[in-house]
Amino acid sequence: MKQSRHCPAVLIAAPASGQGKTTVTAALARLHRNQGRKVRVFKCGPDFLDPMILERASGAPVYQLDMWMVGEQDSRRLLWEAAGEADLILIEGVMGLFDGTPSSADLARHFGVPVLGVIDGTAMAQTFGALALGLARYQPDLPFAGVLANRVGTQRHAQLLEGSLTEGLRWYGALSRETGIELPSRHLGLVQASELNDLDLRLDAAADALASSCEVTLPPAVEFATPDVLEVEPLLAGVRIAIARDEAFAFTYGASLDLLRAMGAELSFFSPIRDSGLPEADSLYLPGGYPELHHVALSRNTSMLAAIRAHHAAGKPLLAECGGMLYLLDSLTDVEGARAELVGLLPGEAVMQERLAALALQTVELPEGVLRGHTYHHSLTTTGLEPIARGLSPNGGRGAEAVYREGRMTASYVHFYFPSNPSAIAALFAPEPEAAFAGKPAPTRIDVLPEEMQNPVGAGLPAKRP
Repeated sequence: MKQSRHCPAVLIAAPASGQGKTTVTAALARLHRNQGRKVRVFKCGPDFLDPMILERASGAPVYQLDMWMVGEQDSRRLLWEAAGEADLILIEGVMGLFDGTPSSADLARHFGVPVLGVIDGTAMAQTFGALALGLARYQPDLPFAGVLANRVGTQRHAQLLEGSLTEGLRWYGALSRETGIELPSRHLGLVQASELNDLDLRLDAAADALASSCEVTLPPAVEFATPDVLEVEPLLAGVRIAIARDEAFAFTYGASLDLLRAMGAELSFFSPIRDSGLPEADSLYLPGGYPELHHVALSRNTSMLAAIRAHHAAGKPLLAECGGMLYLLDSLTDVEGARAELVGLLPGEAVMQERLAALALQTVELPEGVLRGHTYHHSLTTTGLEPIARGLSPNGGRGAEAVYREGRMTASYVHFYFPSNPSAIAALFAPEPEAAFAGKPAPTRIDVLPEEMQNPVGAGLPAKRP
């Protein structure tokens, strides 16, 4: 019988978005990694960009924790598995600490992980202590570790902030706004880790800055209960899936790829920008990313465009999400008005805009089953195709995304979280979906949430600063 496990852990949260949670989480991860410790980092809620930075900082894969999209059971399993190998677990929260239902505070309370509050100290002195006390005491049953100041001006400034703390709140140190580690962003959030040539220098500088302002000690250990583990059926045994992966298409969840492998699929990665053709594959997955930044290069790779058209013409499965769907359109126009012709399997065009077009969690009922995911985009798409389904936001968020289908091609703005329904994903990728189940029902995830979290209200994605 599996036993519960213990591991030091904190959840890094803030009063609001834009306080620098990712920078602080990455700095803590790199600091303890440089001390020779094995660090595992998780990210609350849907996000592709923050985990890229956190993986570089920690040197280990980063997975999502979320009581709705990932589910309580899988979140518990991921934490328990990490506790068996790590010296420290860090969890980056989403939005403000108490924002949304389920919130970062709800997750911290449910798993007993103490909160480390990050507060932007810019233009602030003793009021820092009032904000810290509010975070710590607003919900009396919330485990609270202490606070860390971000974007501090001088050593004297940091001392003022530390001195403002009351009621025994622990000081976890400070990050200066002069350390040169602030992470750049664009319209969907942070810049991808692969685009920052000096990322490791930034991370080491942040780690050194923290080390000079606080004791490099581990937080108390947290007990992680034994999870219930559902067996995954080999529904995709021997199925070869080609997956787009380059600077234009990089938005994939590690848990989703793990599921495909666990179901027996063979994954091959390729670049729609540079490769002349597809790998040998039964199915094709075009995830989201930044095709609008590379649409001209994508358009010029005519042999790849032809290979994808041939894949579809052969009746092979194709799943395209968000940026992957834009790639399948007749054309894509960026914010400067530059237009490029693309694959042309999906009749219509998309135009990028500065303003956010949709931001919401999504649950979608497909013929294959119900899937959970999210949507977050700045483009507007027009097409004559009628959708086969539309997403529903569990919290009234912006976006009821259309799902389009033409033959075995399924395309939508929705980023699906594959483990939310393994059987549905198997049916989408199996060359002959009706044969994937061999006459027996495939497993689907069953969530067991606290009663107050059964109907999430106000939960969503972080509003990143442009």
